[in-house]
Amino acid sequence: MADDEAKKAKQAEIERKRAEVRKRMEEASRGKKAKKGFMTPDRKKKLRLLLRKKAAEELKKEQERKAAERRRIIEERCGKICDVDNASEEKLKKICSDYHQRIGRLEDEKFDFEYIVKKKDFEIADLNSQVNDLRGKFVKPTLKKVSKYENKFAKLQKKAAEFNFRNQLKVVKKKEFTLEEEDKEPKKSEKAEWQKK
Repeated sequence: MADDEAKKAKQAEIERKRAEVRKRMEEASRGKKAKKGFMTPDRKKKLRLLLRKKAAEELKKEQERKAAERRRIIEERCGKICDVDNASEEKLKKICSDYHQRIGRLEDEKFDFEYIVKKKDFEIADLNSQVNDLRGKFVKPTLKKVSKYENKFAKLQKKAAEFNFRNQLKVVKKKEFTLEEEDKEPKKSEKAEWQKK
């Protein structure tokens, strides 16, 4: 019996140690979960939803702000919308004259701006050429495309004209300078010897 009691005591001691180890392991895992488990899947989903809602609100506010800015700029440039349907004839004339004056003023401004832009472009080109002159870099001018063959044909025709001596000789009508063969040419009315036979 003493052996049984010793075995039981030994087994109880082993179980107690196992329980302690289990307890320590559970506490350690709980500690890890407590540290690591702050962002649980549910919390992550909620956070994503909140971020999406916030982004959607910001986007909506941005669109409204842009639309208001657009309306303000259109009113500034074009003027306020006039009620043309219910206006009398005098009001319509006044509206038309206002728009006509506005168009004239805008055309003047447009002309002035175009002139300023052309002047600035000219100054920029001038300054670029001065900088290139100072650096020693010269901009190569763009060359026109010319056919190779047309130029060669023109040269060949020129050479052919130079070698054509008959064009350069004077025409002489006196018979004393003509060749004897030309004098002896048979007349058209006379038949050649082979024709006679």
